[in-house]
Amino acid sequence: MIFTHDTTRLALLATLSLSYAGVCLAPWLRARAKRRASAAARAALANHPAWLVAYASQTGNAEELATQTAHSLQLAGIPVRLCALAELTAMDLQQAERALFLVSTYGEGDAPDNAAAFMGRLMTGELALPQLHYGVLALGDRSYGQFCGFGRALDAWLATQGASRLFQRIEVDRSASAAIEQWFQHLSHLAGTSDAPDWSAPAFGDWKLMQRQLLNPGSAGGAIYHVELAPVSGSLPDWQSGDLVQVAAPADPSQPREYSIASIPRDGRVHLLVRQHAHPDGSLGLASGWLTAQAQVGEVLQLRLRQHKRFRLEDNAQRPLILIGNGSGIAGLRGHLKSRVLAGQRRNWLIFGERNAAHDFHYREEIEGWHASGDLPRLDLAFSRDQAERTYVQDRLRGNADEITLWLQQGAAIYICGSLAGMAGGVDQALQEMLGRSALDALAAEGRYRRDVY
Repeated sequence: MIFTHDTTRLALLATLSLSYAGVCLAPWLRARAKRRASAAARAALANHPAWLVAYASQTGNAEELATQTAHSLQLAGIPVRLCALAELTAMDLQQAERALFLVSTYGEGDAPDNAAAFMGRLMTGELALPQLHYGVLALGDRSYGQFCGFGRALDAWLATQGASRLFQRIEVDRSASAAIEQWFQHLSHLAGTSDAPDWSAPAFGDWKLMQRQLLNPGSAGGAIYHVELAPVSGSLPDWQSGDLVQVAAPADPSQPREYSIASIPRDGRVHLLVRQHAHPDGSLGLASGWLTAQAQVGEVLQLRLRQHKRFRLEDNAQRPLILIGNGSGIAGLRGHLKSRVLAGQRRNWLIFGERNAAHDFHYREEIEGWHASGDLPRLDLAFSRDQAERTYVQDRLRGNADEITLWLQQGAAIYICGSLAGMAGGVDQALQEMLGRSALDALAAEGRYRRDVY
């Protein structure tokens, strides 16, 4: 055996050995990371049982809508099991907390072919379902005598078994868009309340409208107002950044509207950011119209606070935060930034998008002040209409992929607040391209990928 003392050769040999070890080790590390991501995803499902989204379809319409429904819930960070109604067992229903049924009717009130087995196997008997909260979208055709017959029968059977309706059954006549839009409006609301299926709603309290200010005069988009509210009793309840309020509009107090809280208790008032919704006929939304135009400053309204545990800081309070949002979604992110500044946590990165900087940079002075002071060291803005080529928050993400990855390696958590359509899906796709689906799912399971979208 011959030994060499040539340091160059020894260094080359060491380098080759390390390279070979790296080649051998890399597949093992990737496999281990994949196993950990899968385990984390399973743990997430164990801690947050998946919603059931079940369809019964004859021509494919109900299945397509069910797929869109499942995708919307997934974008909101909710685990979902999508399946045909025929695949559900009695145990599936008894273990589920929430289920959405999208079912069509065949002929004169009959179940579709792929639901006949479910009807014969389960709907002919008794099955205790006191824990189940459900919604039904029934598709049909009014030219038939038994309009939405199967959907109505399924709804009645579930209620008889002790299940509770999340909302009244929605019936669709030949794919009427208004009814389908109503379904997705309910879905948007449910995405915000999914962490509390058995939430016992407290009583509404008297709150006074203290201040209202239009934030985007001249904007190409809908008017957005900053609204401040204070309890009539003078005793301010406690809440955490990320929590919500429910406001009962006088015109329809049975349908309270939820808003992200844009302040913290230290501010002394609940701040909301409300986009004024206008219908095609010019009338305003019941809640947004009342808060932004009809109610007078000093008037009393009915309000209650709601914990939103899926969007609170909780275990992420000490982590670096990447906050991503658009439009009125800055409200929930502003609450988190205020909480972080108060706590002296300065590893904050805000990525925010709107139409035009001149009109739609909500809370501009405050945000730029945090940036200048070092409380918000990273600030990336995407004003889509300020240049010829539209730019959105997901584009800012892709342009900073290396730094996003570095922050996540350093333990950062990602919080997303804003529109479900467009923004949330685009951000999710951009992050998937950067990290891979399994890594993104693992972040969600770890509580480091949280979304409040609507």
